[in-house]
Amino acid sequence: MTDHAAEHVLQAGILVLSDKGSRGEREDTSGPALKGFLTVRGLDVVKFEILPDERAAIAARLAAWVDEGSLDLILTCGGTGVSPRDVTPEATRDVIATELPGFGERMRAVSLEKSPHAIVSRAIAGIRGRCLIINLPGSPRAATENLAAVWAAVPHTVAKLQGDMTDCAMPSDPA
Repeated sequence: MTDHAAEHVLQAGILVLSDKGSRGEREDTSGPALKGFLTVRGLDVVKFEILPDERAAIAARLAAWVDEGSLDLILTCGGTGVSPRDVTPEATRDVIATELPGFGERMRAVSLEKSPHAIVSRAIAGIRGRCLIINLPGSPRAATENLAAVWAAVPHTVAKLQGDMTDCAMPSDPA
Protein backbone atom coordinates (compact mmCIF):
# COMPACT_ATOMS: atom_id res chain seq x y z
CA MET A 1 0.00 0.00 0.00
CA THR A 2 1.13 3.53 -0.59
CA ASP A 3 1.44 5.95 2.30
CA HIS A 4 -1.70 7.71 1.06
CA ALA A 5 -3.65 4.44 1.01
CA ALA A 6 -2.46 3.57 4.52
CA GLU A 7 -3.82 6.90 5.76
CA HIS A 8 -7.15 6.53 3.97
CA VAL A 9 -10.07 6.17 6.36
CA LEU A 10 -12.48 3.69 4.87
CA GLN A 11 -15.83 5.17 3.85
CA ALA A 12 -18.92 3.03 4.30
CA GLY A 13 -22.59 3.08 3.46
CA ILE A 14 -25.38 1.20 5.20
CA LEU A 15 -28.53 0.35 3.25
CA VAL A 16 -31.34 -1.07 5.38
CA LEU A 17 -34.06 -2.94 3.49
CA SER A 18 -37.39 -2.94 5.26
CA ASP A 19 -40.89 -2.24 3.99
CA LYS A 20 -42.12 -1.25 7.47
CA GLY A 21 -38.97 0.68 8.31
CA SER A 22 -39.12 2.66 5.07
CA ARG A 23 -42.72 3.67 5.90
CA GLY A 24 -41.83 4.66 9.47
CA GLU A 25 -43.90 1.82 10.92
CA ARG A 26 -40.93 0.21 12.69
CA GLU A 27 -37.87 1.78 14.26
CA ASP A 28 -34.65 0.59 12.66
CA THR A 29 -32.15 -0.68 15.21
CA SER A 30 -29.96 -2.67 12.82
CA GLY A 31 -28.54 0.35 11.00
CA PRO A 32 -27.34 2.02 14.21
CA ALA A 33 -25.88 -1.29 15.44
CA LEU A 34 -23.88 -1.66 12.22
CA LYS A 35 -22.81 1.98 12.33
CA GLY A 36 -21.49 1.42 15.85
CA PHE A 37 -19.63 -1.70 14.73
CA LEU A 38 -17.94 0.18 11.88
CA THR A 39 -17.20 3.34 13.85
CA VAL A 40 -15.41 1.40 16.59
CA ARG A 41 -13.20 -0.06 13.85
CA GLY A 42 -12.29 3.36 12.46
CA LEU A 43 -14.60 3.56 9.43
CA ASP A 44 -16.63 6.63 8.52
CA VAL A 45 -20.27 5.86 7.76
CA VAL A 46 -21.06 8.52 5.18
CA LYS A 47 -24.23 7.07 3.61
CA PHE A 48 -27.28 5.65 5.33
CA GLU A 49 -30.73 4.96 3.97
CA ILE A 50 -33.77 2.77 4.56
CA LEU A 51 -35.53 1.48 1.44
CA PRO A 52 -38.49 -0.85 0.90
CA ASP A 53 -37.84 -4.38 -0.32
CA GLU A 54 -37.98 -3.48 -4.03
CA ARG A 55 -35.36 -5.14 -6.21
CA ALA A 56 -35.00 -2.33 -8.77
CA ALA A 57 -34.77 0.38 -6.10
CA ILE A 58 -32.17 -1.57 -4.12
CA ALA A 59 -30.05 -2.24 -7.21
CA ALA A 60 -30.30 1.39 -8.31
CA ARG A 61 -29.19 2.69 -4.90
CA LEU A 62 -26.29 0.23 -4.67
CA ALA A 63 -25.11 1.15 -8.18
CA ALA A 64 -25.45 4.89 -7.53
CA TRP A 65 -23.57 4.75 -4.24
CA VAL A 66 -20.71 2.74 -5.73
CA ASP A 67 -20.54 4.73 -8.93
CA GLU A 68 -20.25 8.02 -7.01
CA GLY A 69 -16.80 6.70 -6.10
CA SER A 70 -16.56 7.64 -2.44
CA LEU A 71 -17.48 4.35 -0.77
CA ASP A 72 -15.12 1.49 0.01
CA LEU A 73 -17.74 -0.73 1.67
CA ILE A 74 -21.51 -1.04 1.53
CA LEU A 75 -23.44 -3.14 4.01
CA THR A 76 -27.01 -4.09 3.24
CA CYS A 77 -29.20 -5.18 6.10
CA GLY A 78 -32.35 -7.23 5.62
CA GLY A 79 -34.06 -9.05 2.80
CA THR A 80 -31.78 -12.11 2.80
CA GLY A 81 -34.32 -14.76 3.78
CA VAL A 82 -36.92 -16.64 1.79
CA SER A 83 -40.07 -14.57 2.14
CA PRO A 84 -41.54 -13.29 -1.14
CA ARG A 85 -40.30 -9.74 -0.40
CA ASP A 86 -36.69 -10.82 0.36
CA VAL A 87 -34.87 -9.69 -2.78
CA THR A 88 -31.59 -8.23 -1.52
CA PRO A 89 -29.31 -10.98 -2.93
CA GLU A 90 -30.96 -10.69 -6.34
CA ALA A 91 -30.62 -6.90 -6.33
CA THR A 92 -26.99 -7.22 -5.29
CA ARG A 93 -26.29 -9.70 -8.08
CA ASP A 94 -27.85 -7.21 -10.50
CA VAL A 95 -25.05 -4.71 -9.77
CA ILE A 96 -21.91 -6.63 -8.82
CA ALA A 97 -19.26 -7.72 -11.29
CA THR A 98 -17.86 -10.51 -9.13
CA GLU A 99 -19.44 -12.54 -6.34
CA LEU A 100 -17.30 -13.56 -3.36
CA PRO A 101 -18.97 -16.76 -2.11
CA GLY A 102 -16.66 -17.21 0.88
CA PHE A 103 -18.31 -14.34 2.72
CA GLY A 104 -21.79 -15.88 2.59
CA GLU A 105 -20.42 -19.33 3.35
CA ARG A 106 -18.57 -18.08 6.43
CA MET A 107 -21.53 -16.07 7.71
CA ARG A 108 -23.88 -19.04 7.36
CA ALA A 109 -21.40 -21.42 9.02
CA VAL A 110 -21.00 -19.17 12.06
CA SER A 111 -24.74 -18.45 12.23
CA LEU A 112 -25.62 -22.15 12.11
CA GLU A 113 -23.77 -22.59 15.40
CA LYS A 114 -26.40 -20.30 16.97
CA SER A 115 -29.59 -21.02 15.03
CA PRO A 116 -30.81 -23.78 12.72
CA HIS A 117 -32.73 -21.08 10.81
CA ALA A 118 -29.46 -19.65 9.49
CA ILE A 119 -29.54 -22.28 6.77
CA VAL A 120 -32.19 -20.25 4.90
CA SER A 121 -29.98 -17.15 4.69
CA ARG A 122 -29.16 -16.22 1.11
CA ALA A 123 -26.75 -13.38 1.97
CA ILE A 124 -23.99 -12.78 -0.55
CA ALA A 125 -21.04 -10.44 -1.01
CA GLY A 126 -19.50 -9.07 -4.14
CA ILE A 127 -17.48 -6.43 -5.91
CA ARG A 128 -18.55 -3.46 -7.98
CA GLY A 129 -15.72 -1.23 -9.05
CA ARG A 130 -13.44 -0.72 -6.06
CA CYS A 131 -16.21 -1.31 -3.51
CA LEU A 132 -17.11 -4.38 -1.46
CA ILE A 133 -20.83 -5.01 -0.91
CA ILE A 134 -21.93 -7.41 1.86
CA ASN A 135 -25.50 -8.54 2.54
CA LEU A 136 -26.38 -9.00 6.20
CA PRO A 137 -29.51 -10.26 7.99
CA GLY A 138 -32.11 -7.80 9.24
CA SER A 139 -31.89 -8.23 13.00
CA PRO A 140 -29.28 -6.14 14.84
CA ARG A 141 -27.73 -9.11 16.61
CA ALA A 142 -27.56 -11.32 13.51
CA ALA A 143 -26.26 -8.45 11.38
CA THR A 144 -23.38 -7.63 13.73
CA GLU A 145 -22.58 -11.30 14.39
CA ASN A 146 -22.43 -12.01 10.66
CA LEU A 147 -20.25 -8.98 10.02
CA ALA A 148 -17.95 -9.98 12.89
CA ALA A 149 -17.65 -13.46 11.35
CA VAL A 150 -16.12 -12.04 8.15
CA TRP A 151 -14.56 -8.83 9.47
CA ALA A 152 -10.95 -10.08 9.40
CA ALA A 153 -11.20 -10.32 5.61
CA VAL A 154 -12.92 -6.98 4.98
CA PRO A 155 -10.00 -4.50 5.24
CA HIS A 156 -7.77 -6.89 3.25
CA THR A 157 -10.40 -7.29 0.53
CA VAL A 158 -10.94 -3.54 0.23
CA ALA A 159 -7.17 -2.93 0.10
CA LYS A 160 -6.82 -5.45 -2.72
CA LEU A 161 -9.73 -3.90 -4.62
CA GLN A 162 -8.01 -0.55 -4.38
CA GLY A 163 -4.69 -1.68 -5.73
CA ASP A 164 -2.69 -3.09 -2.82
CA MET A 165 -0.03 -5.25 -4.47
CA THR A 166 1.52 -6.78 -1.32
CA ASP A 167 1.52 -10.55 -0.91
CA CYS A 168 -1.61 -12.11 0.52
CA ALA A 169 0.32 -14.57 2.71
CA MET A 170 -0.39 -14.31 6.41
CA PRO A 171 2.68 -13.54 8.56
CA SER A 172 2.75 -17.16 9.82
CA ASP A 173 2.51 -18.61 6.30
CA PRO A 174 5.74 -19.98 4.86
CA ALA A 175 7.07 -17.77 2.08
